[in-house]
Amino acid sequence: MSLFTASLVALSLASSGAAAQNADTSTATSDMEKAAPMPDVTIYHLEGRRSERIIWLMEELELPYELKYVKGDLGASMAQIKALGHGMPMAPTVVYGDDIIVESGAIIDTILMRHAPGKLVPPTASRAYPHHVKWMHYAEGSLAARLFSDYRAWRVNPPKVRSPLVDSENVVQYAEDYLGENPWFGGPEFSSADIMMHWPLNVAFRLNLVDSEQFPNVVAWNAKIVERPAYKKMRALATPGPVPGMLPPVQHPPSDKRATFPGAPPTKN
Repeated sequence: MSLFTASLVALSLASSGAAAQNADTSTATSDMEKAAPMPDVTIYHLEGRRSERIIWLMEELELPYELKYVKGDLGASMAQIKALGHGMPMAPTVVYGDDIIVESGAIIDTILMRHAPGKLVPPTASRAYPHHVKWMHYAEGSLAARLFSDYRAWRVNPPKVRSPLVDSENVVQYAEDYLGENPWFGGPEFSSADIMMHWPLNVAFRLNLVDSEQFPNVVAWNAKIVERPAYKKMRALATPGPVPGMLPPVQHPPSDKRATFPGAPPTKN
């Protein structure tokens, strides 16, 4: 190798190393970005509903907020939300400074990215990060959507076999399998993905869409969740008494029977 060629190789290696170092530095800087000042935050809540996620988040972060709902009266609580004049009255609704925000995942992301950078989210360069993001979206996009679709159908027509397609059992099993290899939905550490996943997994058990005995990893994870001080405080604030308007449980189909395709005889798993 000539001296000129060797110099080019050395320069190329040095440039690659600098680029990699800059990328790592950029990632670290992004993860540790300075927190912006917190505007006034008012959480409009319905007992036993998704809005408890936002109360829990704020307690985990020890950030200030005002909580609005009428204890034991879903109609009065919803009236407070409708009085805002917003086009999508739902819980959670959060008045965030001069803005009104809905969708619990969007609210959580906004608060974390702006006011708690580096907290309750794995580092973006970590292996856990894409899984954390996946569970943040899975909680509503796949899990809750499938659970309530089955719930509505099974209340009208209790099934004798499970669907050949993805059903409540499948979507909970996917979470069970992940927790068999990871302590939290954010990987090695508790994260906002756990806050997002807790409500629909509780719904799955509470409405009898699946048997909790089949999912020991989810049960063990939940046992850790309920011992968190911020969760206990949220529960005392968000559900100080019996939850009004509780949906009745359904009779789910047997876990050991699943049709192979629509109209086909059921087969054992």
